[in-house]
Amino acid sequence: MAVQLGDSIPDFSLKDQHGNEFQSKSLKGKQAMVIYFYPKNFTPGCVKEACDFRDQFEDFKDLGATVIGISSDSEKSHAKFAASYNLPFILLADTNGTVRRKFGVKKNLLGLLPGRETYVVNKIGEVILIFNAMDASRHIKKSLKILQSENQ
Repeated sequence: MAVQLGDSIPDFSLKDQHGNEFQSKSLKGKQAMVIYFYPKNFTPGCVKEACDFRDQFEDFKDLGATVIGISSDSEKSHAKFAASYNLPFILLADTNGTVRRKFGVKKNLLGLLPGRETYVVNKIGEVILIFNAMDASRHIKKSLKILQSENQ
């Protein structure tokens, strides 16, 4: 069953780009999160999206939100991706797609590519935005807008 607006995000644990274990419950209910699922490291749309999140990272931080990118790439690939583009946020390796399935992220492009979907979670742990579009730049704008309205 897919995560819906108002739901609490599922608990999950994945390795980050540094090989450290990340557990969603460490932030859930304590801090806002922007969790974005993306198809693949080093592809044009994913590079653009990651760099857009990087360029707006301080804005997310100022709004009290942690940015987390998730794809099926390995920790090693994430480490190279983060280093290549100076990404200051968490990248998680969902190599077998378990977390993607827990959230209900669908495939795009005739079912061939993993979907690009963003979930914004407020500091009490509820999903306040689910956004699905292959246009990477729209994810950042929508996420900032909803977080700004939450902080007013």
